[in-house]
Amino acid sequence: MRFKTILFFAFLVSTNSIFARDVVNIYTSRHYTTDKAIYERFREQTGIVVREISAKDQILLERLKNEGDNSPADVLILSDAARLWRATQAGLFQGYKNKLIDQRIPKSLRSKGNWVGLTIRARIIVYDKRKFKKSDVPTYSDLGKPLFKNEFCSRSITHPYMLSLLSSLILNLGETEAKTLSKNLVLNQARKPQGGDTDQIRAVGAGECGVALTNSYYLIRLMRSTKPRDIETLKNVGFLFPNQEISGTHVNVTGAGILKNAPNPKNAELFLTFLTEADTQKMFAYGNNEWPAVKGLKTENQILDNLSDFRKDELNIEAIGSKQFTAQKLADQVGWQ
Repeated sequence: MRFKTILFFAFLVSTNSIFARDVVNIYTSRHYTTDKAIYERFREQTGIVVREISAKDQILLERLKNEGDNSPADVLILSDAARLWRATQAGLFQGYKNKLIDQRIPKSLRSKGNWVGLTIRARIIVYDKRKFKKSDVPTYSDLGKPLFKNEFCSRSITHPYMLSLLSSLILNLGETEAKTLSKNLVLNQARKPQGGDTDQIRAVGAGECGVALTNSYYLIRLMRSTKPRDIETLKNVGFLFPNQEISGTHVNVTGAGILKNAPNPKNAELFLTFLTEADTQKMFAYGNNEWPAVKGLKTENQILDNLSDFRKDELNIEAIGSKQFTAQKLADQVGWQ
């Protein structure tokens, strides 16, 4: 009987060891079908199963804080410079060691020894073609002109996408000029900030707003759609990449890093490297209309490829994230909600 018991426990130890070798646990703020297809391809290529917990970024950060050293998570994926900076400041990442990753991803799109950018999106301007033309608003600063009185729309400034843009403006323009612009944007608002980026595009199409800000992939998603409502929305919507003659258009990233207490660090390293491979980058691009972080990579998303030749602001993403609290304070001072 004792011998059978020993064999049984030996079997359990063996089974658990195999299970540990064959899994990587990820916490992600993303919620796209494409990502699940990427995880499945990773399993097919490596035999390692991706176990995913998806939630909003702040929930994930709080969860990791509460779990501490006992967290089962191996990899954290977040969708904005501000969020990634918070995770870095909290000491959540242990860093990656594969030099291939640094060879693939530009320096401005990764954090030294912490996380790496996976996808890029641009913060662009959309405008009502019935009221305005592209030359009316070549820069972000032009949104503050009296021409756009009661015409400007955006989502809440408290959202990380908006905070990251304002942070980049602080870095490029200086705090004083960024504050003046913010004050003018509040004066130019057509309505109280509300909704998401797609709502801003629809409001421009409906004539409720003359100009608005959106992440590029929301617009490209509508451009690829065959739904009558989306086609109708875009009839009166023009768009442009701001600041082409100066600093370049603000870009942001989805980034991923290996967590400090990862129970499966080798699997996590393999997974992170896999996410930066060309075929995986193309999957991100096709499925969610985001540019690859790998420079110069062509995808199978024709609209995305056709729009890829624009000047990008080369501010380091981590530097942008570090200014988020200054941006929020500035916004509060001018009453930008």
